[in-house]
Amino acid sequence: MSNAKNWLGLGMSLYFWGLMDLTTTVLSGTPTPQGELEALLSDKPQSHQRSKRSWVWNQFFVLEEYTGTDPLYVGKLHSDMDRGDGSIKYILSGEGAGIVFTIDDTTGDIHAIQRLDREERAQYTLRAQALDRRTGRPMEPESEFIIKIQDINDNEPKFLDGPYVATVPEMSPVGTSVIQVTATDADDPTYGNSARVVYSILQGQPYFSVDSKTGVIRTALMNMDREAKEYYEVIIQAKDMGGQLGGLAGTTTVNITLSDVNDNPPRFPQKHYQMSVLESAPISSTVGRVFAKDLDEGINAEMKYTIVDGDGADAFDISTDPNFQVGIITVKKPLSFESKKSYTLKVEGANPHLEMRFLNLGPFQDTTTVHISVEDVDEPPVFEPGFYFVEVPEDVAIGTTIQIISAKDPDVTNNSIRYSIDRSSDSGRFFYVDITTGALMTARPLDREEFSWHNITVLAMEMNNPSQVGSVPVTIKVLDVNDNAPEFPRFYEAFVCENAKAGQLIQTVSAVDQDDPRNGQHFYYSLAPEAANNPNFTIRDNQDNTARILTRRSGFRQQEQSVFYLPILIADSGQPVLSSTGTLTIQVCSCDDDGHVMSCSPEAYMLPVSLSRGALIAILACIFVLLVLVLLILSMRRHRKQPYIIDDEENIHENIVRYDDEGGGEEDTEAFDIAAMWNPREAQAGTAPKTRQDMLPEIESLSRYVPQTCAVNSTVHSYVLAKLYEADMDLWAPPFDSLQTYMFEGDGSVAGSLSSLQSATSDSEQNFDFLTDWGPRFRKLAELYGASEGPAPLW
Repeated sequence: MSNAKNWLGLGMSLYFWGLMDLTTTVLSGTPTPQGELEALLSDKPQSHQRSKRSWVWNQFFVLEEYTGTDPLYVGKLHSDMDRGDGSIKYILSGEGAGIVFTIDDTTGDIHAIQRLDREERAQYTLRAQALDRRTGRPMEPESEFIIKIQDINDNEPKFLDGPYVATVPEMSPVGTSVIQVTATDADDPTYGNSARVVYSILQGQPYFSVDSKTGVIRTALMNMDREAKEYYEVIIQAKDMGGQLGGLAGTTTVNITLSDVNDNPPRFPQKHYQMSVLESAPISSTVGRVFAKDLDEGINAEMKYTIVDGDGADAFDISTDPNFQVGIITVKKPLSFESKKSYTLKVEGANPHLEMRFLNLGPFQDTTTVHISVEDVDEPPVFEPGFYFVEVPEDVAIGTTIQIISAKDPDVTNNSIRYSIDRSSDSGRFFYVDITTGALMTARPLDREEFSWHNITVLAMEMNNPSQVGSVPVTIKVLDVNDNAPEFPRFYEAFVCENAKAGQLIQTVSAVDQDDPRNGQHFYYSLAPEAANNPNFTIRDNQDNTARILTRRSGFRQQEQSVFYLPILIADSGQPVLSSTGTLTIQVCSCDDDGHVMSCSPEAYMLPVSLSRGALIAILACIFVLLVLVLLILSMRRHRKQPYIIDDEENIHENIVRYDDEGGGEEDTEAFDIAAMWNPREAQAGTAPKTRQDMLPEIESLSRYVPQTCAVNSTVHSYVLAKLYEADMDLWAPPFDSLQTYMFEGDGSVAGSLSSLQSATSDSEQNFDFLTDWGPRFRKLAELYGASEGPAPLW
């Protein structure tokens, strides 16, 4: 092939050389060898007039890709002035002169000394000139000629954009366009068939086909299923020379992916689900998951789950996880094992995005059955109702039951419940709840003016499981009673002019009351009884909770009396009516004719006799003596008073009261009246308790601290709560755990001496082993008093 190509190039060069030598026609100095060639080859005689020319050349043609070892002959330049004696010198210049093309300066032969490639350069423009070899003078003007590179089929088609990636929906009809591929050929498209490309498919049949002229790839097989095969590799060939034998070819790869369509309905792999949930599960907690399988992907595999039937539709809810397309069953409302132990749900899973052309493949939904079992747990007590609102007057007695709090164990076992108050909600300890009955009682006096609302939390604890604790909020509104008298909001001070007339207004007063009656406040003003007949001033009630102070006479004199104190009685409209007396201070002032105050201070009178130095010293000495006497009296009182002194060796948590003599036992009725503990009402209704005359104990009985109001209530709760409050309020009262010790019992006691102070010296032995048979509650006593089998512990 290469030898044929070389000889072809040589033949063409020789052909054009002979052509140029025979050219006789010159048009404007540019001969046309093509016309002369036709005349030369024609048998008809040519009748034309030959004109003398200087050059026999116009353009040259040479084939590309010459691979011979010798320079490629291109053509020959010849001038009519050349006689063949070597006197003419040919010079070549322009594109590629001396590098690509050379010329024999004597003969004018042009050769290509480098390999030519039309795809790199299609033609070269050069200039030629004939010179006198001896003088160097141009024999002819410089002329331009062209060397054109003729194309051969040396470039295969190439896919510049390959490899290709394309997508086509699955189940597409036959002939659906997928993608168009394009191949380019670098050869000359205007010369022969070197650049004429034809497409064919080498790999990918029978699924796809390609148009031989346009390169459009289309589907060739119907019902291509993505779930069966998703990816295809198609190889396309492009061949030049119109696909004929000997043409060059190039290939490319087209990766085709079938995109998904919703052609697969969802199906539950399980038709029955079994789940369980604790009855204490909070709302929105997850119970379980169901899954409907869909072979599609993306939006076509999206699922919507709903509960379509069952007895648990109101107790449970279902939602769709957008990431994994599973149905999540959650708790919708509180569950109770005691009320209902199991539920049944019918769950449906459906595709929300459907394609009409695939509806015949449906239905695109499926159902499954879910059985949910509720498991029992030990629940805390439950209050009924779940909130308490109590109204109580502020003057309620201590120990009064204001509400019964009720709770029960919701479990089947129905354990016993103990009540208490969360002390963080009642830091003032105003209330107390009975541990067994749940009776809410007052433990301290209530004062609406201090706290009008109390928000406490009552706790209920199971006896068998103290960790199970329920709670309920209790809101207590303290109702107002008329327990505060009205009073002046501030100190009132007025003035009256010396020239004031009778009936003149000197002050308007008002009052405030901390109470808040339902009908509003209404105050009544009058002069106090001791000032009812006051000759100087009077008061007029304005009936709007204010009053006016008026003068009753004229002629006030500052020198006679400079200040008046007017007591005013203020009463409210409550039940019972409460009143207080406020004092209005009135100063007598000297004023001008317009009533403007000029001076309110009486003139000072100088002492007629000035004090001497001796008198001043005597006064200071008296003051010093008085101070010494006062300090002496205070010191004596301090020594006379004997407070409780706690010995360092004693336990500060115990308050031991000591007597120097033996108690009288049951016959001793002087020390403490035990009847007051059993029946406080009779103890207070009877005669005054007897006072022991033979000795004075350090601490008297605490029964004297019980208020009269508590004696009316005979319940132990009221009595103890009242005593507790009184002891808390009295800083000097001893604690309830104070211990009064007696060395011996009284002679009249039938029990004899119960003291253990001298039991260590007794020879008697007592056996306490029976305590071990009394159960775990008496284990500690058995360890203390019972027989010891091992060595005694070191305490």
